[in-house]
Amino acid sequence: MTESKTQVFSGVSPAQYAKLVEKVNAAGIEISGNSGQASRMGVEVAWNYSAETQQLELTCLHAPVFVSADVVNTRLRTMVNEALAS
Repeated sequence: MTESKTQVFSGVSPAQYAKLVEKVNAAGIEISGNSGQASRMGVEVAWNYSAETQQLELTCLHAPVFVSADVVNTRLRTMVNEALAS
């Protein structure tokens, strides 16, 4: 599976980003800091968050055969939307 298109989220406050990090970590993908890469069970994601511009970029770098990048992207988008709503 090749890298999917980067998802860009605007208007993400530092508090909302902190909530998102908690959600993602609870889902089993350990992320920390404002940028990096993490993987779990064959799913690899990259993120870049700017507190100054309040912009978050998420990219599914790899998905295993049994999970499509579309499924990974949908799950990431859902977690971001939940963090932004709370």
